[in-house]
Amino acid sequence: MKLILPAILLTAAITFLFTSCEKEKTASVEDGKNNLFVLVKYKAQPGKHDEALSALNSLILEVKKEPNFVNIKMFVDPFDQTNILLYEQWTDEAYYKGEHMNTQHLQKFMGDAREFLAGPPDISSWKLNQD
Repeated sequence: MKLILPAILLTAAITFLFTSCEKEKTASVEDGKNNLFVLVKYKAQPGKHDEALSALNSLILEVKKEPNFVNIKMFVDPFDQTNILLYEQWTDEAYYKGEHMNTQHLQKFMGDAREFLAGPPDISSWKLNQD
């Protein structure tokens, strides 16, 4: 009985420290102060938006495994399903513009995309306003 209370207190202290560190790390990533935000606009070929979405979903599964990846969301225009938008968040601009662009999965996607996309995507990069 005398050992149970110290064990509970030690477990609670370790859990608190671990949770605090994780929350701090998550907050620094989520606040986005130094993150790169990327908008990637795709146009699917007529009648091939399902193929484009499938390929993008497969690509996203691989992108999520990359270092410096924070978040990605895919949006489809409700009035024209051939318009597809990716909203991405990365912790390192140099990584995104360099190593990410040269990953095997992205290079494969770019080659395959000629079959279902109308052309290259429109890519724009953004930083969070610090005001």
